[in-house]
Amino acid sequence: MTDVLDKAAIARLDALEHRVGELEDINAIRRLHWAYGYYIDFNQPEEVAQLFAEDGVVVFLSGEYVGHAGVKRLYGDWIAGRFTGGRQGPVDGLLLDHFQMQDIITVAPDRQSAKGRFRGMLFGGWHDDFQDTREEMMPQQFMEAGIYENDYVRENGVWKIKRLDYMMQWQSNYEDGWAHTTSHLQPAGEVFPKDPLGPDRLLPESEHRPTWPFRRDVPMHFAHPRFGAVLAGQYAS
Repeated sequence: MTDVLDKAAIARLDALEHRVGELEDINAIRRLHWAYGYYIDFNQPEEVAQLFAEDGVVVFLSGEYVGHAGVKRLYGDWIAGRFTGGRQGPVDGLLLDHFQMQDIITVAPDRQSAKGRFRGMLFGGWHDDFQDTREEMMPQQFMEAGIYENDYVRENGVWKIKRLDYMMQWQSNYEDGWAHTTSHLQPAGEVFPKDPLGPDRLLPESEHRPTWPFRRDVPMHFAHPRFGAVLAGQYAS
């Protein structure tokens, strides 16, 4: 009888330890993604790249930026070319604030990989007295929202971003609002190095994502919280 109780107690302790570990993982991934938001606010591409696995990928505007070199091209060269005049931030007169929220994180049973869904909100623009870094095609004030469906991996004991998949939901000039705006950012058309700021590869035509006012479904990696049925997508460890 004692042996049975001991085995039951051990099983309960193992289950509790695993659950505590999962909660620690969720907190670490949440912290990782929130840190990503702060670093891109101020155009710090090296710090952003270090949040990614060595073979990490960013999906942005229907293109894939691959590895640390691709990450730094997007968050360094691409952002610098359109927003900061090549400087790391903060840049006087430039607002580029990314808010990360509404996270749903699912850790794989072996706790070596995970998936996360976040909502992002962006407010950007230039003060009247500091417009020397603004490209002509960029509105002076704008707003944007998107959804992330990301993959994470534990690399050498540290959680890293494996695949950051950002799907823009809408974008608007501040003065006109989303009802009267066509997105100023359009899907990528050329890859690097033909386009020095372009992605390493384009998404297949079937996965091409037109930007606002056009919309696309963003499949959810997680099961329905009540029914347990996967509504869209499929979680895979």
